[in-house]
Amino acid sequence: MMNLKKFLPAMLLLVVPLKLTSQTNLKHTDTDQMTNILCIMVDDLGYGDLSCQGAEDMHTPHIDQLARQGMSFTQFYANCTVCSPSRASLLTGRYPDMVGVPGVIRQFEDNSWGYLSEEATLIPELLNKRGYHTAMIGKWHLGFESPNTPNDRGFDFFKGFLGDMMDDYWTHLRGGVNWMRYNQEEIKPKGHATNLFTDWTLDYLKERADDRHSFFLYLAYNAPHFPIQPPDEFLARVVEREPELDLKRARNVAFVEHLDSQVGRVMEYLEASNLMDNTLVVFTSDNGGALRFAQSNGKLRGGKQDMFEGGIKVPAFMVWKDKIPPGSQSARLTLLMDLFPTFTELAGAKHTDTVDGVSFLPLLQGEESYESERTVYWVRREGGTYGGQAYYAARRGDYKILQNTPYEPFQFFNLGEDPYEEDPEQNSDSEEYNTLRKDLRQHIQETGRIPWQQ
Repeated sequence: MMNLKKFLPAMLLLVVPLKLTSQTNLKHTDTDQMTNILCIMVDDLGYGDLSCQGAEDMHTPHIDQLARQGMSFTQFYANCTVCSPSRASLLTGRYPDMVGVPGVIRQFEDNSWGYLSEEATLIPELLNKRGYHTAMIGKWHLGFESPNTPNDRGFDFFKGFLGDMMDDYWTHLRGGVNWMRYNQEEIKPKGHATNLFTDWTLDYLKERADDRHSFFLYLAYNAPHFPIQPPDEFLARVVEREPELDLKRARNVAFVEHLDSQVGRVMEYLEASNLMDNTLVVFTSDNGGALRFAQSNGKLRGGKQDMFEGGIKVPAFMVWKDKIPPGSQSARLTLLMDLFPTFTELAGAKHTDTVDGVSFLPLLQGEESYESERTVYWVRREGGTYGGQAYYAARRGDYKILQNTPYEPFQFFNLGEDPYEEDPEQNSDSEEYNTLRKDLRQHIQETGRIPWQQ
């Protein structure tokens, strides 16, 4: 098993990622007036695997309700094609390779491709200084031991799973190891993990309803990541309703519908407790759906692990009562890393050092939003058939370059004319192509100085 307590070599410590430093050291005195934040992250939810996103074989009324109540983002992206890097970006506001997480963090050292930088600042660290109570429930996937556990990185409360995928949603093991924790204590709860995370969330929200402190809750479900294990009653319902579906697809439909029911439980409590009156709710996914498990990304090309749109474009809905117009949409190019500066700005946690994400709080508040065009990047480093090498994508405006393995040449697309990436552009001498290649090369050069092994 990976020894995560080893220190980085002294030479590597000479090179430190940019650190974001809060300029706010005092507790906020009016915590009851500050906006609560609930960020719901699901795992491997395909862009086309919600009824509000066009899935005709699926019923997801509760997540659909989020789209009706708030704003749908039609150009929202994960920061990677897989789990750990996207989660690192959400919590730090940085590109994942700028905080040492270019690939998946695993419990075995010979197949782990990241180590969350101890210099990186996470959302809860800043919000704590503003008087927020900070909590995480669910899947962490950014480290197994101190100093990279949720409590070590700023969360006041943690109840969930330190690891990556679960080998079974009922036993909660990964590789024979139990990674379920209540803060630092190992626990052995019984029940389906999706239900457990919801139960724990409701317990937490009930405490917050009686507490004057505002809260930041990061609720990260493992579902609908494989293994696809819906409760029997959900599968039976889908098989009866959709008899034409093959069993693989039926299982996935039932799995997502089960997840939807649990999101519904959370939202219903927020409404019943009046917490919804002062809470920003964000719902999104860490990457696209896995095609080999009959998950759907709609018309988008590719799926999980691909740099095609199906691997990185994800559903995203945001609800903020009396602030975000119901049923509204935004086509702003937005990534998970943009949530960090948005949340910290909302909390009044000012900072001066560079983050890669860009706040879109003015958009949520109904103000005019004039986003300057920026180049954004995606990376994934992996073992196996990838040989420990990284592959990349970059986008500026409508233009995008990508590769799906380290061994293939870049493909070049104009998403404005070809949103489903059916016909690569052939003009590799164009100004747009050369600019993207140059910008990506500089990004690779910059991140090459960031250590990603402990």
